[in-house]
Amino acid sequence: MSTERQAWRKNYGLHYSFPMTAWFTLFFLAPIVIIVIYSFLKRGLYGGVAIPWEFSLEAFRSIVRPSFLAITWRTFVISIVATVITIFIAIPCGYFMAKSKHQTLLLLLIIVPFWTNFLIRVFAWMNILGNNGFINELLLRFNLISEYIPFLYNQKAVTLVLVYMYLPYAILPLFATIDKFDFSLLEAARDLGANKLVSIVKILLPNIKSGIFTAVLFTFIPVFGAYAVPQLVGGKDSYMLGNVIADQILKSRNWPLASAIAVVLTLITTIGVLVMMNMQKKETTRTTADTGLVTDNGVSSGKGMSPGNGTLQGKAGAV
Repeated sequence: MSTERQAWRKNYGLHYSFPMTAWFTLFFLAPIVIIVIYSFLKRGLYGGVAIPWEFSLEAFRSIVRPSFLAITWRTFVISIVATVITIFIAIPCGYFMAKSKHQTLLLLLIIVPFWTNFLIRVFAWMNILGNNGFINELLLRFNLISEYIPFLYNQKAVTLVLVYMYLPYAILPLFATIDKFDFSLLEAARDLGANKLVSIVKILLPNIKSGIFTAVLFTFIPVFGAYAVPQLVGGKDSYMLGNVIADQILKSRNWPLASAIAVVLTLITTIGVLVMMNMQKKETTRTTADTGLVTDNGVSSGKGMSPGNGTLQGKAGAV
């Protein structure tokens, strides 16, 4: 390749990346910078921020109040419970899809809910769980209950609807990872005496950790900042940080406090992503080391492989 052609490609590389750079700057970086700036400003007399701007830490002092700490803890617990339940449901679903001969149809069924508006699906669950909803009417018709059961407006309803809403986000990455898994390893484990549960825990799960990490991130982050689901199907015990941010903006017009809460949410999710990425990197490094490397003398140095083993030495010599 000539020097002129290389220089042409090098010069136009910046032009190719400009649209993506501009997009992330305008719709990702700029809003975050504005939120961070507003979190350190003083609230205006009639809401918003004071003009001219005045530096203040009052918004962050308000966050450490017991009431806000209780809401933060509640949000964290609901997010963890919903994420764990989602992953436990998504793993067998992804496994079944990977083993099925009708993957296209199953993928279509997973994607179909995305064709429906988010709020319509929430209202559908309200009709199912409501006092006059499908479940209560069915139980009453068969005389299984004497009065309505309050399925709605509690943490259990919020958790259930959140699991339903974000289950596809967990199934898709898990399916993509499990589909690449060598299922003959499970058969080998069964031949060596392991039962189904042991073979899945010892063989399958360690080999699909990347998909599990991705599914956790795709589930926990949106659940942690959820607003519509707690607002519509939750009660007083289901008030989450997303609802606090909306109330501070729309009702109290306390933009600095809302921005400070959003900054804390962003920091928590960013730290979570970094921790998960670090764990995944360490796991990848450890797995690569455990697979074994061939040394200069042709003997495998993998975990559990001894140079004194004649069979392994023969295979290594053959290599």
